Amino acid sequence: MSGDSDCTRTSPSAGSPSDNELLPDRPKYVCSLSPDLVTKAREELQEKPEWRLRDVQALRDMVCKDYPSLGTCLDDAFLLRFLRARKFDYDRALQLLVNYHTCRRTWPEVFNNLKPSAIKPVLESGFVTVLPHRDPEGRHVVCIRPDRWTPSNYPITENIRAIYLTLEKLIQSEETQVNGIVILADYKGVSLSKASHFGPFVAKKVIGILQDGFPIRIKAVNIINEPRIFKGIFAIIKPFLKEKIANRFFLHGCDLNSLHQNIPPVILPEEYGGTAGKLDISAWNELLLASEEDFLHDFSQLVLPCDSSPHDMLVSGDADEKQCDDSLRGMKPQLYYCY
Repeated sequence: MSGDSDCTRTSPSAGSPSDNELLPDRPKYVCSLSPDLVTKAREELQEKPEWRLRDVQALRDMVCKDYPSLGTCLDDAFLLRFLRARKFDYDRALQLLVNYHTCRRTWPEVFNNLKPSAIKPVLESGFVTVLPHRDPEGRHVVCIRPDRWTPSNYPITENIRAIYLTLEKLIQSEETQVNGIVILADYKGVSLSKASHFGPFVAKKVIGILQDGFPIRIKAVNIINEPRIFKGIFAIIKPFLKEKIANRFFLHGCDLNSLHQNIPPVILPEEYGGTAGKLDISAWNELLLASEEDFLHDFSQLVLPCDSSPHDMLVSGDADEKQCDDSLRGMKPQLYYCY
C-alpha cells in the first residue's frame, strides 16, 4: 500500500503506454488471483482483467480531479480494493475511498497511533481472532468474543481498533477482496453493564465504517450464544444497517447445528462443535504483530491535509453525536427490559 499520497504529479491518461515512465516509484500491479477467482471476479464484481488498469487509472484521475487534497495512496493495488468493493462502479468506489479517509479523521480515539503493538492487550485477551481455515467459499472467518473483554482494563474503542487492524490485514489479500469475509460473534456471558458501552453513537460509527467506510465485503454475520440482552443490542444496531446487510445476520442462539449450516464443522474449533481442534489465537496474533512495520509504512501514506474539510464526512460531527446520545437515553429502557 505504498506510493504517492498526493496528486501533485501529472497523472497519465488511461491506457497511456508511458505510465511507468511518468510514475517510476509506483509499484507495478501484478494480479495474484487464481483463474477461478478471476472468473468469479468477472461474474460477481464486473472486473474485466483486460480493463482492470484502465479502471484503476480512471479512479485515480477522479481522485486527483475531485479530491486533490485527500491525502490518499494512489497505488494500483490500493485503489483496486475500492473498485472491487463497489463492483467497479467508479462513483461508488470514489465515495467509499472518501468515506474511508473521513472515518479515520473523525474518530481519533480509534485511529491515532493505530498499530498492532498498541492493541496487544486486546489480541492477548482473545477478543478478536481469525480462524486458521477458510470456509468452502474461500472466505476467512473473523471470530469476535465480547466476553473476553474486561471494561475496567481498557475502553471499548481498543476493541474497535483491534477489529479494524484485523480487517486491514485481511484485505491485503486479493482473494479476500473477491471472496469477502464471514463474522462469527460469540455473545456468551455478555452482561447488561458490558452492553451499555455499545451505545448508538459507537454503533453508528462502527456500522458506518463496516458498511460505507471500508473496502471489504461482509458476506455473513453469525451470532452464537446470544443472551436476551442481545435483543436490546440489536435494537441499537438495526436502524443503522442497510437491508442487504441486515439480511446477512443469522441468530443461532445455542443451536450449534444451526451454526453448522452456515459454517461447516471442519473449519470450526471444538468450542463451537467443530473438528479443527481447540481455538488457537496465537497464530493470528503473531501474524498481526509481525506486520507492525508494514502498517506503519502503509498508514504513513494516508496523510491528513491541513485544509481538510468535513463537508464530505460520513459522520457529521456534533449534531449526530447529540442525536445519538438522545437515542441512547431512549434505548436504555429496552436494554433493561431485555435483560
